[in-house]
Amino acid sequence: QSQMSFSCDWLFNATLPSFLYLSIAESMEATDVLNPALNYGIVVDCGSSGSRVFVYYWPPHNGNPHTLLDIRQMKDRDRKPVVKKIKPGISTLAKSPTQASDYLQPLLGFAAAHVPKNKHKETPLYILCTAGMRLLPESQQAAILEDLVTDVPLEFDFLFSRSHAEVISGKQEGVYAWIGINFVLGRFDHADEEDATVEVTTGSQNQKPISRRRTVGIMDMGGASLQIAYEVPSAITFSSPQEEEAGKSVLAEFNLGCDVEHTQHVYRVYVTTFLGFGGNMARQRYEDQLVNNTLAKNRFLTTQTGLSEDKPYLDPCMPVDLSDTVVRDNRTLFLRGQGDWARCQEAVRPFLGLHNGTMSPGGVYQAPINFSNSEFYGFSEFFYCTEDVLRLAGHYDSEKYSRAAKEYCSTKWSILKQRLDNKLFSPQADISRLRYQCFKSAWMYEVLHSGFRFPTDYPSLKTAQLVYDKEVQWTLGAILFRTRFLPLRDLQQETLRQSHSSWLRSSFVYNHHLFSLCILVVVLAILLYILRLRRIHQREQRQAEALNLLWVEEGEALLP
Repeated sequence: QSQMSFSCDWLFNATLPSFLYLSIAESMEATDVLNPALNYGIVVDCGSSGSRVFVYYWPPHNGNPHTLLDIRQMKDRDRKPVVKKIKPGISTLAKSPTQASDYLQPLLGFAAAHVPKNKHKETPLYILCTAGMRLLPESQQAAILEDLVTDVPLEFDFLFSRSHAEVISGKQEGVYAWIGINFVLGRFDHADEEDATVEVTTGSQNQKPISRRRTVGIMDMGGASLQIAYEVPSAITFSSPQEEEAGKSVLAEFNLGCDVEHTQHVYRVYVTTFLGFGGNMARQRYEDQLVNNTLAKNRFLTTQTGLSEDKPYLDPCMPVDLSDTVVRDNRTLFLRGQGDWARCQEAVRPFLGLHNGTMSPGGVYQAPINFSNSEFYGFSEFFYCTEDVLRLAGHYDSEKYSRAAKEYCSTKWSILKQRLDNKLFSPQADISRLRYQCFKSAWMYEVLHSGFRFPTDYPSLKTAQLVYDKEVQWTLGAILFRTRFLPLRDLQQETLRQSHSSWLRSSFVYNHHLFSLCILVVVLAILLYILRLRRIHQREQRQAEALNLLWVEEGEALLP
């Protein structure tokens, strides 16, 4: 059974608020590509096993700087999501980075065929690489990204720059996933009277606490790792500089609003990943220790426990009478299920590596959770453990869950197989799920209550996978975060258009007066010029008369 992490699809089966019904109904319709007002965005998720392209669209912003863009996944004519996947992962091009743009060509060509041609130049394209690329040396990462930045614009005229292609951290991926689910659940909208709210203090100086809709935290247990992300509404007081430094590495503060001056959408989120804490890896670590401890104990006590089928090691974390073998370095350990869930809990608890009240041997800092005013969703293994055989998905009740898990573990293996054959479990349940359900149910319980310290009476956890076939990927959070300033640009352009229009009106009046003034000046200039000509003419006339008189007087003096 495939495991999911932050980089995979998140689908829930929880009840959505009624205000989302209309949005969901609309999003099921084919996207109207003939609507010139729609904007588009493209995100390529370059994962470890393959790459996928997602095309999103959104109508013009409503003009309120406190609301976010209404981003939705594009649907084709058949009302199917515009998504395409290719294999293998882009990290396989580590030795041939110049082929990176050719590798993505099918995905980008697919997106280009769906986005209207006249919208290409204004459609942002983001190529974001995750786990597979993170494992490569930085020089190989840089070579692949350089090829994309250089060659992609030669074939596609999307809005694409160097900052649009990058290898994102696990922290970024977790934040994007958190943004995606809260956006779909409408937790970034303004709170109504009946909505749960929290008081939020931001990092701004002299900023009063603001009351807004409560966001949800997310937990995702895959096969190899465990992730958690949740908002920390209140300012954190650290007990030491070392704790503060540790806290900064797992806390992210960001503004989802379109204007950095407004703090209505400033969020402080705790997000971290615990490698080796996924369901499969936890079982593997548990089996490794079983082999080492049992063989060491046999040498010390000269016993033969677990070395043969007739003397198996009794594993409390397997259903009663289930036989299994563990092979490590040509050493085989024979196991038989004991089905003791309480003992299984005790056996798996040390693998949490609890250190000073926090999870992991390194003492990973965990930000405080207000268990009296919070809400969480559990995905992947949290859903499989509660649903596949126990059929308890949805609202989590620790007492009901532990009772059902204990009963399952203590049931004989032959009966469990019979129930599977009779289709009494979820359609997703298979023989592998039946084998490891006892262990994984105990591991999930301990992670939740001993690791993250959720009270056993915590009322606000839902385990989920599907909701009205609504897909939620971290890429939705990525496009929402990276286009958050576009509404401000649109608002500024609208303001500019309005001011330009008023300027045209005022300039017409101004020019009319200016024209009249110019005519008046010209008329005055002409009049002044005429007056000056008359003065010059009169002066010349007087000079001529004076000269004639002088000639007459001189002529009279010359007469005998």
